[in-house]
Amino acid sequence: MVGRVDRRGFVKSSATVAAGLGALQFAVPHVWAAPLAKGAPSAEKLGWRLGCQAYSFNRFTFFEAVDKTASLGLKYIEAYPGQVLYKGSSARMGRDLTADHRKEVLKKLADSGVKLVNFGVGGCGRADFDFAKDMGIETLVSEPDFKLLDEVDKLVEEYGINLALHNHPKPSRYWNPDTVLEQCKGRSKRIGACADTGHWMRSGLVPLECVKKLEGRIISFHFKDLNQMGGGHDVPWGTGKGDVKAVLAEVYRQGLKAVFSIEYEHNWENSLPEIAQCVEFFEQTAAELLAKKKS
Repeated sequence: MVGRVDRRGFVKSSATVAAGLGALQFAVPHVWAAPLAKGAPSAEKLGWRLGCQAYSFNRFTFFEAVDKTASLGLKYIEAYPGQVLYKGSSARMGRDLTADHRKEVLKKLADSGVKLVNFGVGGCGRADFDFAKDMGIETLVSEPDFKLLDEVDKLVEEYGINLALHNHPKPSRYWNPDTVLEQCKGRSKRIGACADTGHWMRSGLVPLECVKKLEGRIISFHFKDLNQMGGGHDVPWGTGKGDVKAVLAEVYRQGLKAVFSIEYEHNWENSLPEIAQCVEFFEQTAAELLAKKKS
């Protein structure tokens, strides 16, 4: 049993400890908390860039989403329109950001070692492309009306920025891969699919079959695994019904180099531990594929 310390002794001891800690902060470097995951270095060797869709953290600010992404050892993020930048700010992510707010975002990203690669699901007009160019965004993710695609076809070439057609669940405009292929026909290779594997499952479609069908037209992923076909909710990759390992093997077979955005739409307030499991599964699978490539 620990001996009892009276209040005067406790205060004196506390003051001594505090003084010691104050001195130590100049004597030793700051120790940061260990990351929840260690990123996906093997995936990088396959040309796969794993990051987070900030919508996974839509209960938080964009700056917090950047911090959460970095805590997973990841270097990429996909932003979505309307997320508040940081606590106390009224500014929201999107093309209406002022020049000063854009600089704040770019500084936050640079300081965090995270790159803003994609933006969506949002618009794809000239103002959206101007915003993307200003922010260094590679791909706009959108669900435009079919009649707008002729103009978009010109914009993607003019700006050198991709347009990825996203599939929300049935009956949204692009829920069926056949529709995506039809609308891409004869157009720039900069127009293709943002393959949302979870939404395919919600529409009753098998992700592996959809990825095979879209060969040559996939630009990026909103990657998910669900606990059941036709509905359900997100689960750590490899534990659901999405046959994720087979999907990644097919992506590897196609030689596709893409951005994989983790869009985890479950356990919103405390999803990081489950997202960390997704990162670890992705990296392990990539390492296995890389080993086969070398053998």
